[in-house]
Amino acid sequence: MSQSSHIDRAYRNAAIIEFDSYSRIVLMSDCHRGYGNWADNFAVNEDTYFAALREYNRQSYTYIELGDGDELWENRKFSEISAVHNHIFWLLQQMWDEKRFYMLYGNHDIEKRRNPHLMDRYYDATERLSKPLFPDMRVYESLILRQRSTGDELFLLHGHQADFFNDRMWRLARFLCRHFWKPLQMIGAKAPASPSSVGTKMDEVEERLSRWAEREDKIVIAGHTHRARFPQPGEPKYFNDGSCVHPRCITAIEITGGVLRLVKWSHKTRTDGTLYVGRDVLAGPVAISAYTPVAQSNGAMSISR
Repeated sequence: MSQSSHIDRAYRNAAIIEFDSYSRIVLMSDCHRGYGNWADNFAVNEDTYFAALREYNRQSYTYIELGDGDELWENRKFSEISAVHNHIFWLLQQMWDEKRFYMLYGNHDIEKRRNPHLMDRYYDATERLSKPLFPDMRVYESLILRQRSTGDELFLLHGHQADFFNDRMWRLARFLCRHFWKPLQMIGAKAPASPSSVGTKMDEVEERLSRWAEREDKIVIAGHTHRARFPQPGEPKYFNDGSCVHPRCITAIEITGGVLRLVKWSHKTRTDGTLYVGRDVLAGPVAISAYTPVAQSNGAMSISR
C-alpha cells in the first residue's frame, strides 16, 4: 500500500465539520508538549503559545490541533505532561467545554488513538486535585472542514500519512526516539528520523502531500514537517501550519470570514524596553474561493460539533 493510499484512507474516514463566513477557526500543530525538562521542545515557547491561545479563546475561536500536540514518544505518561503544563490544559479544557476544541493525532501522539481515555482527567496543581479534562473525547486522524454555503472543503490531517517511516514503522521510530535519540537530544543532537531535522526527508513528505492535493484538486492543511507553507492560487493546494517549537516563534493558520491567513506569534519589544507577545501576518489573507472554481457566498450558522 503506497503512502498516497494512506492519505486516501484518511480522507475517506474523515469526520466533517461545517463552517461559514462567521466562523473563527485557528489551526496549530506540533506543540510536542513534554515534561518541562531539557528535552521538552515546547518549553521555550510555552508562554507564547499560552498568550496566543488565550487571545483566540477570548475571541471565541475554535481551536483545531493537527497532531503531535503532546510528546508521547519521548515520554510515557500523559498525566505528567498535563501536570507540568496544567495552565495550558486548563485553557484547552475551557474551549472543550464550549465545543470549540478538536484534536487530531500525529505519529508522536498516536497513543491517543490507541487509548481513548488517556486524557479523561488531569491534575490541577493549584487546587491539588484531579479534575475532568476531555472526558470521552474523540481524537481524529483527519477532519474535513466544509463551507456550508459553497461546499468548499479543507482536508485536515497531521501529515505523517505521507511519511513511510513515521507512519508504517512508527513503533520502531518510537523505540529509537525514546531509548536512543532522546538522550542525544539532551546534548543538542537532532533525531535523524524527524522530517523537521532532515531536509531531503522534509521535501519528500511535502512533495507527496502536494501531489495528492494536486491530483485530487483539494485544499490540504497539514503539520508534521514543522515548515509553514501557504501556496498562492493556481499552485498545488497544500498548506502547512508550521509548528509551536520554532526557536523564536509559533505559527498558525487562521480561517475567518471565509479567508485564510498564515500568522506567527512571538516576543516583541516596545520602545520602553518592555516585552509582550504579538501577532504578525506572514501570508494572506486569501479567500478560500480563490482556490476553488465555486464562488464564495455567506452562510448563516457557526461551526458545530
